[in-house]
Amino acid sequence: MSAFGEWTTINGVPAFQYTADPAAAAWDPTLDPPTHRRWIQVGNRRITLVADNFGRSGLWDEHTGLDWLTEPFPAGTGVSRLADVLNTDENVTEVFFGPTFSRVRAQTSAATLERTVLCPEGEQPWVLIRVEVTNRTNATQRWTLREEWDVRQHRVDLEFGARAKRGDFAGAVVTLAAFDGPRTYGREGLLAVSVDLELAPGAAQTTWFRCGLDETGEVDPATIYSSSFTALARRLPRAAAARASQAAREIPWHAALLSGGVCADGVLGGHLLNQGSAYSYRHGFTGAARDPLQHALPLVYTEPDLALSVLRNTCAWANPDGDVPYALDGHKQPRRELFQPSDQNLWALWLAAEYAAATGDLAAFAEPAPFHPASKASPVPLGEHLRRQFRYFVDVVGTGAHGHVRIRNADWNDLVLDEVGGDRAAMIERGESVLNSAMAAWVLPVYAALAARLGDAETASEARKIGERLRELVAGEWNGRWFRRAYGPDAEPVGDDVLWLEAQPWAILSGAADPDQAVALLATIDKLCRRNSPLGARLQWPSPIGERGGIWASINATLVWAAATIDPELGWDEWRRMTLSAHSAAYPDIWEGTLSGPDAYMSPESGRPGQTWKLPHLGVAMQAWPVGNMHSHAQPLLAYLRLLGVQPGRAGELRVGGGGAFQSQVLTVREDGSGLLRSSGDVTVLPPSGVPIHGRGEIVWP
Repeated sequence: MSAFGEWTTINGVPAFQYTADPAAAAWDPTLDPPTHRRWIQVGNRRITLVADNFGRSGLWDEHTGLDWLTEPFPAGTGVSRLADVLNTDENVTEVFFGPTFSRVRAQTSAATLERTVLCPEGEQPWVLIRVEVTNRTNATQRWTLREEWDVRQHRVDLEFGARAKRGDFAGAVVTLAAFDGPRTYGREGLLAVSVDLELAPGAAQTTWFRCGLDETGEVDPATIYSSSFTALARRLPRAAAARASQAAREIPWHAALLSGGVCADGVLGGHLLNQGSAYSYRHGFTGAARDPLQHALPLVYTEPDLALSVLRNTCAWANPDGDVPYALDGHKQPRRELFQPSDQNLWALWLAAEYAAATGDLAAFAEPAPFHPASKASPVPLGEHLRRQFRYFVDVVGTGAHGHVRIRNADWNDLVLDEVGGDRAAMIERGESVLNSAMAAWVLPVYAALAARLGDAETASEARKIGERLRELVAGEWNGRWFRRAYGPDAEPVGDDVLWLEAQPWAILSGAADPDQAVALLATIDKLCRRNSPLGARLQWPSPIGERGGIWASINATLVWAAATIDPELGWDEWRRMTLSAHSAAYPDIWEGTLSGPDAYMSPESGRPGQTWKLPHLGVAMQAWPVGNMHSHAQPLLAYLRLLGVQPGRAGELRVGGGGAFQSQVLTVREDGSGLLRSSGDVTVLPPSGVPIHGRGEIVWP
């Protein structure tokens, strides 16, 4: 259905063959000149490969900052040249995108060259390049194979508007090497190495290179290559659902691109899971802090060690008092002046509780976890980090005159004050967020179960009481059609005439909506927000024209979750609309949404449906880098698990349902609700039978 190509399988994993003419139909990134380049990002746990439709690359490393090793502008790099016979600049016949690699084939009458650039499994800070040359002539040929990479280093740091020039950032030493052959290195400029080949008629020869940061120790490239594909196929989850055939391909794809978005953090420890897309690659910051936390949620069920590592890393952003900054800049320094959101602590408490429910790994919360070096504070146990964040949420964020959580200058919606309007300073001081109250009414009781298991009965009791009070307050915000969104500084309600979608799923999930209200609310959302919207529910109704509103994966995932048990057909339909397949069917000529996407799509009424938002007057545009946002991968994956009933409960248990199949290295859920969990500590599983199963290690339920 896509105008750009079709899905296939390579070495047992999903891949996409790009078949469109590379020079066809330039698109407008808004902040940069129109371009024919289209790209995606893939990676391992250390380095990111930006692969484009011309078979070229960019290398990105977040170990110590937001750093391009080989910046992909104005064009990518990485070219194989076979004497004067062919090169991958001019003779490309096929381009493939894989979940951790890219591949091109180039061919002339004399030779065929297949070139794969792979991010090896693990934390290698370089890409492995496999070049296979086949002699198509009737004579023995002696050729020179030349591999070229242009090093253009650049640290991206809060660059808005026009692309900033490279400053005085010295960068790292980048190495290009042929295995068992020549090598070269440098901080800037063209790196090239050559290898001589001798090929009999019809014969093929494989040559191996690597490009990236140097690493000591010898490795066998063929072994790394084959073992990486084997490990990747074993690591990626599998899925199947009668009501969503797309799951079989998209669940492993999303899982791979999600885990490929992490990077071992050389400043804070653990792994950074940047939101990506325009925020980091174009504008130069990691934010908001809520994003790595929510993106790590599905990792609990695919790679739990990585979920824990992201939790520790993001908690390290915080001050010792529990204040989590909005973002880190390109130098990994905390930045609080942009926004002071009122929701960020909730995401840390949620991820921690979900991790504990699924793994039973309570020992992790006793391990020391650091603070950012800027805080000049000694590490404290991870559980203490969480307790301090809870205290900050309760004592500093606090509540307003109605008892709802204060909105401050943002809640989940960074621009909520602009959209509400009125006196901004008064809203920051006295405004209240019904959205955050509804979210906290679900999160706090779940966190309370973890606090109790960690022996902190006082925090557990307080969290439960606050959660219950907020649930009752949210219940009172039902206006007969939906739940209100906020309160202004003078006690005026926000959201009586406009349906703000973000608050509605949380009202259902927290229990603030009674059963009749939940059914009616979902029907209203279906009628108003989802009507004639192929990519899912709009954020607001009436849908605003222009850049406001849109279709946000983060919110629609909670809508799927809220509908899962009340109106499962709506839930499954909303999930199908979140898929890459749905985007390709509705907008086959738009690249974003084909293999990856932004955090939000424009609604059908916007004039640019299927694309993403842009605010060029502010120098900010998701359209400038509309792919590689982790929301486009984490949210469909999490929403799928929720449709299968996988979620933490208020007693610290892991609830599991059925209705679809999922299998990872740690969790199996079958269509009939039976399954298996591999835990590292004591867990309680509540399967569809309703009979709890307690244990550790390999837990099976019928």
